[in-house]
This record gives sequence, structure tokens and C-alpha cells, in this order.
Amino acid sequence: MRKQGTVVRWNGAKAFGFIKSDQTPADIFFHIRDFSGAPVPTEGLQVGFDEIHVGGKGPRAMQVRPLNDEQNPSNQRPPGRPPRADQPNRRAPARAASGRRASETASQAQPNSLVMALMLVWLVLLVAGAFTGRFTWFVLPAAFALNLVTFYTYWQDKHAARQGAWRIKEDTLHLLGLAGGWPGAWFAHQILRHKSSKPAFRAVYWATAILNTAALLAWVALPWFQR
Repeated sequence: MRKQGTVVRWNGAKAFGFIKSDQTPADIFFHIRDFSGAPVPTEGLQVGFDEIHVGGKGPRAMQVRPLNDEQNPSNQRPPGRPPRADQPNRRAPARAASGRRASETASQAQPNSLVMALMLVWLVLLVAGAFTGRFTWFVLPAAFALNLVTFYTYWQDKHAARQGAWRIKEDTLHLLGLAGGWPGAWFAHQILRHKSSKPAFRAVYWATAILNTAALLAWVALPWFQR
């Protein structure tokens, strides 16, 4: 049986609303796909509809049409017709989100390539320093162990964040990076996805990586400047 009611709520962004009818105690849900007639539903619009009940979720209105269209069928618009230009485009947010993800991916590619280049320079300096006697070969395994410790420390902090436990201070993470553990920190950013989207932290991370590499370069190259 066809019922009549009034649109009492309408969410244009999500394209659904509710109808109040004296023939049904609860407000009746309807979607834009089930609406025909006027360009968009508006609160206070008098409508006719068929009521259904699905899965105990409450009443739902189907074949919703303004009452003036009920009396004049020539004004009817088929249900599910795409919204007019004055209706919100529900696909626009999805396209915008997709564009943002693509932009973020592109913006991350350049810093990652710079880190890899800086990491290669850092590794070459370690090997060169060992070959030239600026420090012993023990420094190479020590640097590897330091980076493992740094990665593990990031993992501990992420685990603590998930468990609501005591966190590791950011200063501690930065000191590990400054001491030479910044490559391990970078792998933690990429693999664990921890501290990878906080601009202030990333800025200090870059500073520690550059300072550590610059200090290593100065130490290895110092004999050449003393000649």
C-alpha cells in the first residue's frame, strides 16, 4: 500500500534521508537511488512511497516520489537516475582521495631515493675509513649492530604505542640516529610504518642523518686537508 509522509532529514553529502509518516511510528530511511521526481529531496517535501522491511534494520522507503508527481506522472524521473549538476557528486571525494594518495606516493619517492643515495655515501665512507686506517675494521660490524639495535628500538616503541605502555622518548631515537643508526631508523620507517608521517620528527631525522654522514666524511677526509 502506498503511504505518504514528509522528508524530515536529508544528507546531501551521503545521499540519504528519512521520512516521517503518520502511518509508521519510526522514521523511514530512503536513498537517492529510490527517489524520483524533483532534482533533489529537500526537508519538508511531501512524498509518497512504498514501505519495506529488510533484515530487522527498520523501515525503508522505495519508489519515493513527491506528491505532486504522484498526481502528475509526466513529471516523474526514473529511480536511480544520475544526480543533476546541482546535486553533490558522490564520486568526487573518492577521486580526490585517489589523487591525494598518488601525490603522496610521488612525494615520498624523492626523499626515499635521497636517503638511499646518502646511505650509499655513508657505507662507502665506512669502508674507506677502514681501508685508510682512520678507524679499525671493528667499526663495520659495530655500525651494523647499532642499526639492528635502532630498528629494534623503533619496534619496541611501536609495540608500546599499540599496547598503551610506556613509550621510548623521541630524543633517544634521534640520538641513535645521530650515532650512526639512521639507516636502521629509515628501514623502521618503511617496514614498521612508525614515525614515518610526523613532519617534525622527519625533519630531525634528516638532520641526524646529514650530521652523522658529514662528521664521518670530515673524519675520513681530514688527512687529505692536512697535507
